[in-house]
Amino acid sequence: IPGSGYIKQTLSVKDLSKGITISRVNQTAAPSPAWGSLYWQYYQNMDEVRSSGSSLKVEKQLFVERIVDNHKTIFPINGQNINTTEQIVKKGDKIITRIVITTDRHLEFVALKDNRAANLEPVNQLSGCNWKEQVIYYRTVKDASTQYFFNYLPKGTYVFEDEYYVNASGEFSGGTASIQCLYAPEFIGTSKGERVVSK
Repeated sequence: IPGSGYIKQTLSVKDLSKGITISRVNQTAAPSPAWGSLYWQYYQNMDEVRSSGSSLKVEKQLFVERIVDNHKTIFPINGQNINTTEQIVKKGDKIITRIVITTDRHLEFVALKDNRAANLEPVNQLSGCNWKEQVIYYRTVKDASTQYFFNYLPKGTYVFEDEYYVNASGEFSGGTASIQCLYAPEFIGTSKGERVVSK
């Protein structure tokens, strides 16, 4: 951008193979502070996304609800023993999405986005303010995601759950959950991707 000192340059893969060096163009000018950053952008299947985040983390777990001995019981559908009868997901089953947020500091204006599988329909489709885990947040349901907005998120670990019904058979990307502090966007976290298979 002319006059602002902002420079943006896009590099290809062959440019990166030579290495990157950043230096001042005018070595004779008086030293002044400068900031820069590098971004690596690439495309990947949603179910192959790896979790990321350090100061702000999010983990997403999927469970199927079953009635066992007249009690509601949940079984992980993305665990190790996926072939047990209780874990096979069918059309009409209720899926519980559990999102675990961990932050090592107090944050303000935090946005959480939970992308859901295309075969899941939310049970609670009304948007509005909620109080849970000692925090107030605004929850809104979109076509392909459920979003949470926290005005203030203190240091700690928080667990949020949503219920969905399976409305189609097939194999679907389970979607990822991502969280970011919008006042300090360097604090960001993403959950790992997975797949949802329904019979």
